[in-house]
Amino acid sequence: MKAIILAAGMASRLRPLTLTTPKSLLKVGECSLLQRSMDALIANGVTEFCIVTGYLHEMIEDFVRKQYADSIQVTFIYNKVYETTNNIYSLWLARPFAEGQEVLLLDSDLLYDPQIVTRVLATDAPNVLTLIRHELGEEEMKVVTDAQGSIKEISKTCNPADAAGESLGIEKMGKEYTKALYRELESMMNDEHLENVFYERAFERLIPQGHTYQVQDVTELFSCELDTIEDFENAKAKIPANLF
Repeated sequence: MKAIILAAGMASRLRPLTLTTPKSLLKVGECSLLQRSMDALIANGVTEFCIVTGYLHEMIEDFVRKQYADSIQVTFIYNKVYETTNNIYSLWLARPFAEGQEVLLLDSDLLYDPQIVTRVLATDAPNVLTLIRHELGEEEMKVVTDAQGSIKEISKTCNPADAAGESLGIEKMGKEYTKALYRELESMMNDEHLENVFYERAFERLIPQGHTYQVQDVTELFSCELDTIEDFENAKAKIPANLF
């Protein structure tokens, strides 16, 4: 199993914290977000990583090299147009690493209980998307499921009343899924020039083609996304003592 961590964004809503530090290297407690994710993955047997960087990429590369030395295999991919593209383009750049492979895809701005990774990897389903249940609004990436727990719609424009919850930003993809995903991304990038949308647009387009995810509900485990200064302060206050 390989892991892709998307860490290219500027995180302008977290300024001034991110003026001189990339979002993934911000600390909650003793560890940065990136270290927490990488440690969780390594503890679950993942040793091959692809990190897609952009903003302040040298800091991320230096941190990973110093922290992990030769204990893991890391491929760095630099998204040089990070200022004008969204996470779908960073995922597209990871094609040589991921296509036809079993991968875990993670956003780099998550703070979460490492047990979430353990649960995802323990599932038999080849394609798994983590979900959290809470009151939903317009901003969340909402997930609508069928009776079997498979995703039939995923977008920010879903009706909140129809949604089972919000996508957390951790997905497991099987080999057939990553093949289909990069076929779809090839069209979206090269023909339609959709470089500035969220990667979930590709997920949704694959559903009518017979490629979808089984939902893994991880609501009871701690997790939060850090988009704003307020989010960051709330995370410091709410993180369980055993994770601090």
